Amino acid sequence: MTILLSTLNSRYSHASLGLRYLLANMGELQPSTRLQEFVIGARAADVVERLLAHQPRIIGFGVYIWNVEETTKIVALLKRVAPQVAIVLGGPEVSYETQEQEIVRLADYVVTGWGDVTFPELCRQILTGPKPLMKIHAGAQPPLVDIRLPYSLYTDEDIAHRTLYVEASRGCPFKCEFCLSSLDKTAWPFDLDAFLAELEALHARGARLFKFVDRTFNLNIKSSLKIMQFFLDKLAAHPDDPVFAHFEVVPDHLPDALKDAIAKFPPGTLQFEIGIQSFNPDVQSLVSRKQNNEKAAANIRWLREHSQAHLHVDLIAGLPGEDLDSFARGFDQLVALGPHEIQFGILKRLRGTPIIRHTESCKMVFDPCPPYAILANDRIDFATMQRLVRFARYWDMIANSGRFAHTLPLILGDAPFANFLALSDWLYAQTDATNRIALERLAALVAEWLRGRGADVEIVSTLLASDHAGKAGRITAGKAEAATPQRQMRHLAA
Repeated sequence: MTILLSTLNSRYSHASLGLRYLLANMGELQPSTRLQEFVIGARAADVVERLLAHQPRIIGFGVYIWNVEETTKIVALLKRVAPQVAIVLGGPEVSYETQEQEIVRLADYVVTGWGDVTFPELCRQILTGPKPLMKIHAGAQPPLVDIRLPYSLYTDEDIAHRTLYVEASRGCPFKCEFCLSSLDKTAWPFDLDAFLAELEALHARGARLFKFVDRTFNLNIKSSLKIMQFFLDKLAAHPDDPVFAHFEVVPDHLPDALKDAIAKFPPGTLQFEIGIQSFNPDVQSLVSRKQNNEKAAANIRWLREHSQAHLHVDLIAGLPGEDLDSFARGFDQLVALGPHEIQFGILKRLRGTPIIRHTESCKMVFDPCPPYAILANDRIDFATMQRLVRFARYWDMIANSGRFAHTLPLILGDAPFANFLALSDWLYAQTDATNRIALERLAALVAEWLRGRGADVEIVSTLLASDHAGKAGRITAGKAEAATPQRQMRHLAA
């Protein structure tokens, strides 16, 4: 009667929090339930072989925007070679517009929305009857106090080698139309004492890297302070074995009490993900985003000047109502604030999000294949959008990687967006590629571009030599890391 919980993570270091929630809440079925994670890029037949080795009766898949295409292939193979196995789907990608999807047609059942209670109940019906008549099952949303927390299910290997995702709350009170969280009515907090007890147990087992998936960590300042004090206490007690905490924060809500706590964290122990998305008030209004831009900018400036937190700030290109000049102004404004990373994202049409209401009025055209990136709108044509896509990739390679820390200011000059766009266009013309460019070649190309724009040869050589000698890297989880940042979406598997 084995039940398998499976998904394809975007990389090995990402451990699925959603699947662990399901496992924690399987009740009497938990002893018969196994968790088996894979990484995108795995050969579909190999995945199927490993799954069927357990002789499962049921396989539940967490389906996300980054794995839906590969998971569809796996489900198709499973239904060919083991049609007797019941396939249950869950996760954000199959929770909306369900009837349109090939993977849903192939599967036996789908749980939309929250799966903590509904998935175990569906498994009981499949195994012991009466057999479910409906294919689509709307997930019930129980009080959070009724949900068993999953953190004890992180293995020692998870703790040693993977990011541990945790959440002090679910949901979001904001209504930004490009985000699935806009469908939530509010944010629901878990019992804080119980949550902190779980963090205590993880820390005692050796966990030092905690990534919070809360959409609005600093919404309730009293709770935020209590969680931060937990980490400050650990830092004080174990200065030679520090913890690292990552939070997503609301940019315009940083009261003095929270600033005081933030200022106490030493370097390499705290990271904030800050969603600006756009500095254009008209665009913000159009997509139902409430944000005080002056406060947001002031808070980013304060964090940069008075804290040791690593700042990762998000912008989205392609939002309705925003043209290239508007986006460029916002980008330049953000560069002037000095965050450590600017994550330059391209708008995606996540299934179920209200952003589609602008499709006709703003002539929004999206790629029909995941991740459903915007291709054009009434303000930015297809060719220009392609230039922005390339800009984002080169920005990751050059700016966010940290490998050109000394040279980047010379590249950006007094017009950061315009100058980097010019570099991006030139790099693409020279290489016809936006990935797999060797670091040595990239450095040589950057030097050539700078010299071609009149930069002093000796200064360019000195700056690039400093970057090479320092081997600068992006600070993540308290370590220097040169990998290209990829922000994983934080919607839990259903």
